[in-house]
Amino acid sequence: MKNNGDLPTVTLSEHQGIRDLHLDSPWIQGSMRIKAPFDIELEYVQRMMVWLLFLEPQGLGERHAMQLGLGAATITKFCHKRLRMRTTAVELNPQVISACRAWFHLPPDDRRLTVIQADAAQVVREPERLQTVDALCVDLYDHEAAAPVLDDEAFYAGCRGLLVDGGVMTVNLFGRDASFARSSARVAAVFGRDQVWSMRPTKEGNTVLIGGRGVVVPDRETLQARAATIEERYGLPARKWLRMVRPLE
Repeated sequence: MKNNGDLPTVTLSEHQGIRDLHLDSPWIQGSMRIKAPFDIELEYVQRMMVWLLFLEPQGLGERHAMQLGLGAATITKFCHKRLRMRTTAVELNPQVISACRAWFHLPPDDRRLTVIQADAAQVVREPERLQTVDALCVDLYDHEAAAPVLDDEAFYAGCRGLLVDGGVMTVNLFGRDASFARSSARVAAVFGRDQVWSMRPTKEGNTVLIGGRGVVVPDRETLQARAATIEERYGLPARKWLRMVRPLE
């Protein structure tokens, strides 16, 4: 695909029925199983959906999910098609949006779906978006997948400002040079340490961090029931997630 300004060029690869999206490097920025385009293929992306454990499963269709960083549109498609939620995605690189529409089954915008070509740092500061999001997924990496491109307290404060009371953010903190301790301390400084949880890292090293805005954690019985519902309805390994989520140390 033709490059636009200083943004990295989007390329695609396919192997054993999986289509991958790249940005000027061999690092995978998103994946899709070609025969199951609305499933979540990558394990860490599945774990980004752990916020489902914190929200009441009834009434999801009346809630709002937002993604900062489109990747291969996996979470966006899942929230829009499977969860039937109002869904907003923010992506800086217009090539990524075009590639997702052409090659990754991202549907056109409709009354429930809005894809915004913009800088996430600016979007989280827009007053009209304050406290409008129930579930926020943050996955913002440069083309070398070395570290999050937005990773300071001001940015995380903007993310918290998007969340409604009881809303949940998940952040992918994987990176070869990224410090999980440094990033999680920034999130904890903004959200409050008692509102931050982490999951075990995947074998590839992705570590999902969870931040809540006034979240009241359900009792174990309720969480187990929700996990069973998530597995039955959406095919995600939510019972496994329950064994992985722990308060931030």
